[in-house]
Formats: sequence, C-alpha cells, structure tokens
Amino acid sequence: MKKILSLVLLALAAVPALGQKAGEPVPRPKLVVGIVVDQMRYDYLYRYWSKFGNDGFKRLLGQGFSFENTHYNYVPTYTGPGHACIYTGATPSANGIIGNNWWVREEGKGTYVTEDKTVQPVGGTSLVAGQQSPRHLLSTTIGDELRLATNFQSKVIGLSMKDRGSILPAGNGANAAYWYDGTNGAFITSTFYMKQLPDWVSKFNARGLPAQYLSKPWETLLPLADYTESSPDNVPWENGFPGEVTPTFPHNLPVLSAAPVAAVKSLEKAAGETQPKTTPQNLDLIRSTPFGNSLTADFAIETLHAEQMGQRPGITDLLAVSFSCTDYVGHQFGANAVETEDTYLRLDRDIARLLAELDKTVGPGQALVFLTADHGAAHAVGFLQEHHLPGGGVGIGIMRDSVQRVLTHRHGPGAWVLDFENLQVYLNRPLLAQKHLDLAATQAEVAAILRTLPGVAQARTATDLQASHWTEGPGMFQENGFFAPRSGDVLTVLLPGWLEAYSYPVIKGTTHGVSWQYDTHVPLLFWGWHVKHGESVVPARVVDIAATLARFLHIQEPSGCSGVPLGEVLR
Repeated sequence: MKKILSLVLLALAAVPALGQKAGEPVPRPKLVVGIVVDQMRYDYLYRYWSKFGNDGFKRLLGQGFSFENTHYNYVPTYTGPGHACIYTGATPSANGIIGNNWWVREEGKGTYVTEDKTVQPVGGTSLVAGQQSPRHLLSTTIGDELRLATNFQSKVIGLSMKDRGSILPAGNGANAAYWYDGTNGAFITSTFYMKQLPDWVSKFNARGLPAQYLSKPWETLLPLADYTESSPDNVPWENGFPGEVTPTFPHNLPVLSAAPVAAVKSLEKAAGETQPKTTPQNLDLIRSTPFGNSLTADFAIETLHAEQMGQRPGITDLLAVSFSCTDYVGHQFGANAVETEDTYLRLDRDIARLLAELDKTVGPGQALVFLTADHGAAHAVGFLQEHHLPGGGVGIGIMRDSVQRVLTHRHGPGAWVLDFENLQVYLNRPLLAQKHLDLAATQAEVAAILRTLPGVAQARTATDLQASHWTEGPGMFQENGFFAPRSGDVLTVLLPGWLEAYSYPVIKGTTHGVSWQYDTHVPLLFWGWHVKHGESVVPARVVDIAATLARFLHIQEPSGCSGVPLGEVLR
C-alpha cells in the first residue's frame, strides 16, 4: 500500500503546475496596466454615474470586479506614499516613502520624495524638474518583481504629469519613467534611466500638444445647468486661476497661459506638492485642467505603440499610468466643484480611449487592468461651514510657531523646531543635547502643547510609536506610516473634517493626508484578463493590490509587501 501511495505522489509531482503541458509558458496576461487617479474619492464612481458614458468607468465596473471597501492603512495619505504603497504592497514603515517631503536630519535640510542630485534631466533643461529618481524607495515594486521573474525581458514603464506619479510606481528596476516638465511642455526623464530620450518621445513632444490644449477656453462638457451633483459655479471657497475675477466657467486658458503667472504652487503646498517654475508661455497651466489628463492618455497610447507593450510573444509587460490633474483641480476648486465634476466626466472619456486602444493593440481580454487612487480628499472648509457640518482648517505656521514659542519660553532661545512637515514636528536634537534635555521627555512636552491647539485630536511621540503596537485606530495608521530615520519626533492627528491650511485664515480649495475615511477610502477595480464580473464589500487594503497582482502573474511579491491576495477576484 505504501508503495502504491508513493507512486501516486510521484505521479502527481510530475504533473506540470497550473494544468499546463510540459514546456508551455506560465499563463500570464500580455500586459498589466495600472491606472491611478490622483485624489479620486471612492464616491466619485457613483456621484457622477448618470453623467458617465458606457465605455470608461462604467465599462470597468460593468465588466470587471470592484472592491467597494478598499482603504489605506497608514498616514499621511499623500501622492508619493500612495503611489509607492500601491505598487510595493508596503506601508511607509517598510518602503520608506513617508510623505512628499521630509526633513533629513543628517543633511540639515528637507528633501523631496524623488529628488536625486546625482542625476541629470533628459529632455528638459530644468534641474528642479529633471533631477529625479526612485532612490528613496526602499522596497521593490510589482514591476521590479516581474522583471526579475522574466530575467528582465518584461518592459516596465511609468508615466504621469507628476514625477512621483511615474517614478515610484515604476520602481528602481524600470525600463523608463516619464513625467511632464512645464518649463518646456515636454515629457522628460533623467539619467537614472537613460542618456537621451527615445526618438518616439522626442517626436511626441515636438507635436506641441500642451499648447494646442491650452489654445481653447475650458468650457463645461455639458450645459452648466446639468451639473446637479456639484455646488454652484461661483462660491467663495474655490480658488480661481490667477488673473480671474471669479472662479467660474469659462476659464479662458489662451489668455491665462499667454503671460507668466503663478501656478498652483501655494495650493499644492497643502499636500507638499512641488512644481517646476512657469515660463512666459505657462505651459504648466495644463496641470490644473482636465486636458493634462487627456495629454497623459495621448502619451500612454503612444507608449503602447512605440514600445510594443504587451505585443511581444510570451512576454508580459507593465504600464503604470497616473492621471494627476484630478489632484490639481481638486486642490484648487474642492471636492464639490463643477470643475471637479467636469474633470471626471472628461477623464471618463480618456479612460474609454485607453481601454479601446488596449483592445485594439493587445487584444480583448489580454490585458489585466486595475484602477485605484493614491488618496481621497476632504470637503472644502467653506463648503462644510455653509452646510453647518463639522470641520475646519489648522494653520500649519501657527502650529509650528506655537511649539517654538512655548519651548523658547520654557528652555530659552534657540531654533527648537527645525521643520513641521506631514503634521509632524522635527525637533532640533543637537540643541536638546546642548541644553541637556531628554529627547523622549521633550517629545512628550511637545505632544502636550499640540493637544491644546484647535482641530488637534491627538499627538503621539516617536518614542511611543517605537515602543508600542496598535492594530486599529489612529495609532495603527501612524505606526504604519512611521519610518524612524525619516519621520518626525511628534505626529499629530486632526479631528474629522479638519485639514492643513497653508493659506490660513482664508481657506480655499481642499487637501488630504489624514486617516479619516474621506482620505483613505478609494476605488479598486480589476478588469480584463481572467477577471470575472462582480463586487465585494469585504474589507480590502491598498497594500493587497501588489499581492493580488503577484498571484495573477505567479511571481514573488515585492520585497516589503505586507498585503494578502484578494481571493474573490482570483477565483
């Protein structure tokens, strides 16, 4: 009997895995396409449902699988950490991307999430725009693991209007990452990836599409009266474009882009955004319009053709596409603006174009597509107040100066606060040592100061975060977002509905970054290769995306991945 059982086990061991015949390749999609919609709240899928066409969001929902209860499990919920989390399956505690910016204690200055002074721009002349790479990312991405699994035969390319929206998803082992440079209106890269742009990218840039998109006013896609899902067009809590009298349609883009004007830098400061300087043509203005998303779709489709993504026999490629302009528009006008709704209605058409091109170039059902967001967004403070809903704005400068003032009063003069970033206080540790002050005790002192300020729910010290463990609540979010070499000394939690207000006390537009559900709840859709139609309300986490893709592809999870495969879409 034992001999028979042994023979059976040997026979089973000899059967090729996955039901394949010996010598056949592992079944994989021809192409994986990741779509990240920057600042897309989950409810946008359904708020604008009646206005969407049938071939964009509705096609993904109608033919694909939707995880309706998908959340981030860390703070801060910003663009850099969000894109890193999606593709690494790791929280900032493992992948190191704790914000869009942070203070570097060893260097005594701040840094930007993809900043890299060791590389040079390729395709652009701006060092600010071009000296970028994924060097701060400490975990592999799903694209890196795909490259490793195929002995680097797979192509992995990231593209976005934002540098971090293309660089972090693509990972350290990517073939290329491209982002938009507003100083010359071109998609560029850096010497981290290549010495010169491919000929097809140069030809695409030479078409001058940004100037063409900005040559016409931004008018509503539908009659203004049809935007019943949004606030009136002229409300005091929206920011217009510089040079406009009111933040209302139509936005005269030819006039606004004809002279050098300030971009939305002050608005984006609320989320640590960094933008290239504007030029006399102000081609950077396209970021704050839906036409930057159209430009991104144009470039994605061109990438499909030029790089033959998903069109090489037996090879699976990965294309990471991030639509960034929803974030710029959202920051400027808020979550309930006509401009925001119009941007999503136009994005719906751009996604439909991209899906149609996948059918045409890769083949129906041959590409595996997922769509999610890097974070959500809060309602504008003015909107909440107008409707008697709880919420408010915290003046970041006031918070920083309050800590500095109290510590000076108690311990004498000195630059006690080196930086206040990501709602975190970075203390001057050498000064503390000089004054013979205990670090943990001073952290606790600062936390107590912060708790007295309006809008602050909690403040937790780095010492506490390293000594304790939380499985739920604000502590869990902070613990998952904490990476000691880069994080601050004291981390703050705001009350629900409260946001960082860099323009305090006049607060316009909105932002994101906290652990409340309006910032953590995002869409998650899978569509295409081996995906059956359905939906689930079982809790899912954004870290689970990379683990699920790894199971689809039969490859190793990224090195820092803490997610688990979402079995419902894999069945």
